[in-house]
Amino acid sequence: MRNVKPKKSLGQHFLNDKNIAAKIVDSISYKGYNNLLEIGPGTGILTRELIKKDINLKVVEIDNEFVEYLNKYLISLRDNIINEDFLKINLSNVFNGKSYAVIGNFPYNISSQIVFKILESREFIPEFCGMFQKEVAERICEDFGSKKYGILSVYSKAFYSTKYLFTVPPNVFYPKPKVSSAVVRFIRKKEYKLDCNEITFFMIVKTAFNHRRKTLRNSLKGFNLSDNLREDSIFDLRPEQLSIENFVKLTNLIDSDTKNLILGKERSK
Repeated sequence: MRNVKPKKSLGQHFLNDKNIAAKIVDSISYKGYNNLLEIGPGTGILTRELIKKDINLKVVEIDNEFVEYLNKYLISLRDNIINEDFLKINLSNVFNGKSYAVIGNFPYNISSQIVFKILESREFIPEFCGMFQKEVAERICEDFGSKKYGILSVYSKAFYSTKYLFTVPPNVFYPKPKVSSAVVRFIRKKEYKLDCNEITFFMIVKTAFNHRRKTLRNSLKGFNLSDNLREDSIFDLRPEQLSIENFVKLTNLIDSDTKNLILGKERSK
């Protein structure tokens, strides 16, 4: 490690198995784009494999100590290190509006936020692959009907096809985490815009799963639904019983209902 140590405050657990690093790097297609961004390279175990690829590579690293390390030991990367917080950068500007893939051994404590951030800029990111805590990886890839199916599952699958690739044991990291990890690949769908109001969609999904034990009739009371709409059978269900298509249908029903209520009030004035 050459005198650099992972920081607990940043959720850093560094992979030290070169074979697994190569396997992760080979998990993406490198098709349809010429650029790639690595999140949190640390001491560069993935970076060294990525440099071998015919790709325009940049890395984003928040830790100044590791930026100094990378500048010293990976000279070819010097002009392509973004010393910032990934969650705060404008992803459309990373490659000047061009498409790119994302890869990384994501810190456990912000891995969900990383996914949400990428989803917001999905028009620029056709593919990404990352290391997650195993439990989070399972939730991302879970289908409706399961107790593990939740907000992260719905948001991810609404725009990307997700695949759980392989499990990574704790003993190949330093420091060794208490849980296993897993690698997940996301490939953007051909249609990555929803046939509904996406802001309303996100609100409905979040609200429903924040009260996942309740039926939608009870969890979505705050949307001021009409009595007529509340009688629809979809409101008998709990959120984990709804597919992405069902959530889109539900969003359109609620949007239409809201518009009708507003029109009704205006006419009664």
